[in-house]
Amino acid sequence: MFKMLACKRLNCFIKHRAQVWTLAQRKVTTWSPVGAAFNSKPQRRLDVFQDNVGLFGVPELSSPAGFEVATKRALKDTQLLVDKTCHSPPGAATVEYFDQLSDGLCKVADLADFVKVAHPDPLFREAAEKTCIEIGTVVEKLNTNVELSTSLKDLLNSPDILNQLDHDTRRVAELFMFDFEISGIHLEEKLRKEAVALHVKLLDLNNEFLMGSHLPNRIAKSAIPEHLHLHFAKEGSFIQIGGLHADSPDDLLREIAYRIFLYPNGQMLDCLEELLKCRNKLAKLVGYESYAHRALKGTMAKSPSGFLTAKDFKMMTDMKKKLNPRNSVSILSSRFNIEPSLYSPYFSLGACMEGLNNLFSQLFGVSLMSDQPSAGEVWSEDVRKLAVVHETEGLLGYIYCDFFHRTDKPHQDCHFTIRGGRRCQATGDYQLPVVVLMLSLPHPTKSAPTLLTPGMMENLFHEMGHAMHSMLGRTRYQHVTGRSGFLSLQEPCPSLPGTRCATDFAEVPSILMEYFANDYRVVSQFARHYQTGQSLPQSMVARLCESKKVCGAADIQLQVFYAALDQVYHGEPQNRSTTELLKDKQHQFYGLPYTPSTAWQLRFSHLIGYGAKYYSYLMSRAVASMVWKQCFLKDPLNRDMGERYRREMLAHGGAKEPMLMVEGMLQRRPTMEELVDALVSDLNPNFETFIMDSES
Repeated sequence: MFKMLACKRLNCFIKHRAQVWTLAQRKVTTWSPVGAAFNSKPQRRLDVFQDNVGLFGVPELSSPAGFEVATKRALKDTQLLVDKTCHSPPGAATVEYFDQLSDGLCKVADLADFVKVAHPDPLFREAAEKTCIEIGTVVEKLNTNVELSTSLKDLLNSPDILNQLDHDTRRVAELFMFDFEISGIHLEEKLRKEAVALHVKLLDLNNEFLMGSHLPNRIAKSAIPEHLHLHFAKEGSFIQIGGLHADSPDDLLREIAYRIFLYPNGQMLDCLEELLKCRNKLAKLVGYESYAHRALKGTMAKSPSGFLTAKDFKMMTDMKKKLNPRNSVSILSSRFNIEPSLYSPYFSLGACMEGLNNLFSQLFGVSLMSDQPSAGEVWSEDVRKLAVVHETEGLLGYIYCDFFHRTDKPHQDCHFTIRGGRRCQATGDYQLPVVVLMLSLPHPTKSAPTLLTPGMMENLFHEMGHAMHSMLGRTRYQHVTGRSGFLSLQEPCPSLPGTRCATDFAEVPSILMEYFANDYRVVSQFARHYQTGQSLPQSMVARLCESKKVCGAADIQLQVFYAALDQVYHGEPQNRSTTELLKDKQHQFYGLPYTPSTAWQLRFSHLIGYGAKYYSYLMSRAVASMVWKQCFLKDPLNRDMGERYRREMLAHGGAKEPMLMVEGMLQRRPTMEELVDALVSDLNPNFETFIMDSES
């Protein structure tokens, strides 16, 4: 009887909470259309009477077999364009033909690249994987097509014709030529074949290292205390240790995990040594002093006197000096101990999307409008489609929001380009960009919408920064707005933003969005309790911001160490083992000593996608910090500044040198000292928060 009574009371409580949420939606809190769309459960679509339009509206992709059809058509068009390019006189049309080649291949390859990791149907994933391989094979041939590269070289070697080209056309031509040269196209046949062989070998070494960096190490059960066995996977008489267990409160458990997970693996050490040797050999073969020189060409790290190389650590050394004193300052983390569950009711997904909509409307005159997908257009029922609409320019593009957790879906927040924007010369129309934002958020429940932790909210803003970079870009050529063109011989890279710009600039728009996400003037416009409509108190936002500064100096110093080590590995060979180099750089750039008999570098998987470019995170954050403080700190909703930001930094994609874009925004060229100071000043405590916190 008592159990029945308790159940009835529980059911009444749940029903009451659901009623409160419904009433809050209907009476207390009024959501905009986009907010309401994301705060309601997706309705099951009745598509039985609708024609299947295919994934992303591509008719052929109404079934997995359509990938073969789309691939054949793309490859047929590619061959026609290659013939046209090779038999046409040099001129602006040459660059247009190259861009059409890049666009035609990328529209299929980028879509397939997404589907092979995100589609819930294994048949779609397998078909997409096959497409990636087929197009990759053709791309390898294009990268070594001498006749094709000669048509571009004839253009660049003709001063009279070159002088007639506008800036964007000339830069795109130079970028295409650079792509050929790093593949060794300019070498004599014997050396060109050697370059191709090195590329192929590097692809294998990259895959071997990437796979090995995530594999667990194992040790006999008898080697560790029995009471710790339950924390690890078991394999017969062995224990598998697949991570550092850094969050465990048990000191002994953390030490065992650290020493065993990072214990040197001879085969992996050999793989890394060979990988670095091959990279250096390839770079020198195609004409660079080191792999770092090759990787940094065209980035912001390039200076008037040369590149940021393993011999030039000014930025990192300066930062190390400035961060060391801060590591000795004790900050009581308990004062700013943030409990995410206290914030989540204010950060419903609909509220956050409404906040983004309001921000973009005020900065750019852009609205996010919920758009109903057609039958077969999306790969899961909970995927939402947004049309990005400008108040005078009209439709700018589409964002597909794949936000919710799903079995077999990658558990990482990322941005995929499905189609890059470009000006169609034949019609004068603009090919609208299409992107996917992928998160892994919890589903809404019967009693509440999806509620985000502060970290989830910040990640949403971060990824939307990438999406708006794609939406607001209006480049003439796809090659500088979409992914990497026909470059499959180059090393694979983690999913990067959809604008083809320098790696150390690509994260600036997304990191800048994090500053907006932590400013109370922005947050106060959308953060309100999903049940009561109460706004998030300013003191809670202030405490959240200050909590991120706890141990912030140590975190940045760790990034400095990683970046310095990456540069040393890709600089001039020093005839020392990778472990010896790590030990030396850890002593030079980090506050904690090297632990004997460990090889952390074997877990440094970023060496694959970000070889010689790991510093990009610090550089992008420093630039974003300067842009925020100089342009938006005074008024984060200033329309004139938003328009300048779009005009100077977002509109160009990779068609303009990155430091020139930064210079246009800041109206001066920042010095290395200013970039370092920008990062360090982010860690300054806000004493007003201490006072506000004490008073509350």
